Amino acid sequence: MTDQTAQQAGTRGSAFITGASKGIGYEVARALSAAGYAVTITSRNEQEITEAARRIGGTARGVVCDVRDPAALEREVSAHTEAFGSLDVLFVNAGVGNFANVADMSIEQWQDVIDTNLSGAFYTVKAGIPALKKRGGYIFTLSSLAGKNPFAGGAAYNASKFGLNGLSEVLTLDLRQHDIKVTQIMPGSVATHFAGHTPSDADAWKIQPEDIAQLTVDLLNMPVRTLPSKVEVRPSKPPKK
Repeated sequence: MTDQTAQQAGTRGSAFITGASKGIGYEVARALSAAGYAVTITSRNEQEITEAARRIGGTARGVVCDVRDPAALEREVSAHTEAFGSLDVLFVNAGVGNFANVADMSIEQWQDVIDTNLSGAFYTVKAGIPALKKRGGYIFTLSSLAGKNPFAGGAAYNASKFGLNGLSEVLTLDLRQHDIKVTQIMPGSVATHFAGHTPSDADAWKIQPEDIAQLTVDLLNMPVRTLPSKVEVRPSKPPKK
């Protein structure tokens, strides 16, 4: 990293995080900013992402970007590298959930989940690879234990996360000779706003978004020679059933 680039991008480089107006994406961005990374965060909601960037502070950029739009991702990744001089960390987080019996799920619900969680992840990585190849970097994909454990009513969500796991494993093979690490993070129950949930004190037993953020920072601090390619994360003590 040149002195000029370091000044532009922060002491450790820069990170691009999708779906980061709240929850895991927001906490990852906040932790990376605190660790010395310049960050760009994205959301479909302009008001939410602008406010999130303001709360993070520093050089944080909040941009409106729909991960279902590959042209928009290419444009925003290009703007990120222009602003900060590099792309060093790509955190693929944007996701949605529609849950219904297969017979009852609409085509539109299926497409929304697959287009966001799987195709959107591919588009995000595709947009980021050219910049990451310039000097190496790290890609994180936010998957789920639902990517290995199917459940009734989870057809679209399960399929998207099973697919994301497969994509992540192939990315490792495709990119490791370019000094790009890839880790798929697979949480269980997390206290977030996902699928319309509002976190409350009743979620105290769950993984907290800041726990995933801490994990991300820890993985970035691993020796370069070592890659934890898949990390499963569970609540330590879920309630008894």
